[in-house]
Amino acid sequence: MKKYREVEKSIIKKYRKEIWSKFVKAVKDYKLINENDKIAVCMSGGKDSFLLAKCLEELQRHGIFKFGLEFIIMDPGYTNDVLKQIKNNLELLNINAHIFKAPIFSYTDTLENPCYLCAKMRRGYLYNYAKKLGCNKIALGHHFNDVIETIMLNLIYSGKYASMMPKLKSTNYENMELIRPLYLVKEDDIKGWAKYNDLTFIGCACKVTKKDIGKRQEIKELIKRLKEYNPDADKCIFTSASNVNLNTIIKYKKGGEVHSFLDDY
Repeated sequence: MKKYREVEKSIIKKYRKEIWSKFVKAVKDYKLINENDKIAVCMSGGKDSFLLAKCLEELQRHGIFKFGLEFIIMDPGYTNDVLKQIKNNLELLNINAHIFKAPIFSYTDTLENPCYLCAKMRRGYLYNYAKKLGCNKIALGHHFNDVIETIMLNLIYSGKYASMMPKLKSTNYENMELIRPLYLVKEDDIKGWAKYNDLTFIGCACKVTKKDIGKRQEIKELIKRLKEYNPDADKCIFTSASNVNLNTIIKYKKGGEVHSFLDDY
């Protein structure tokens, strides 16, 4: 059996409970994919986006409705070694991807705090390229841990309660949506899948992140410590986004409008 077939089999057999079932549940519960969608799967070269690609391929083959897939990889200024590893993994896993250049690192490397601009530029290039391919959705590889880390980052560093949504309508690109099909899949299970299949993917290729572990790593460590007190702490953080009681909230925003508990007191 070819390597990519073994990898695909492991998703629906070995990791059926941890990955496949949670992937399918997210797609169904959050209504991420519709009949005749054409989805641009945005691949960074890391483990998360490669797993996402294989899960979507499997769903396309055996799902209950038809949808199209395009696999796209943006090169923001990767080194030759990084690009070589990405291409080797594409060949190994039998994924035919479009690789296009976007000169992001050349702009952001000169900035002291480039993360916001980098993320904005990446999203713009991805949406534009996806539209050229006739896609109406882009899929990103964010997972369960990305969601709870985002909640905690907002609470601790921004003083607000805000989560990472499973899908979003683009405000700048008409009739385009962003979806996150790995929303319920835990990072440790993705790492386990990669290790089980003896797969090696690129880590973060950002020079800034390599120099500074950043706030997200601090939050990872915090959640790890919280789980020492309550093993279900991560699940509780995730569930909190679906269990908000507005009767106990001082103020909240909806559609840019601020509402206060005093409005109905």
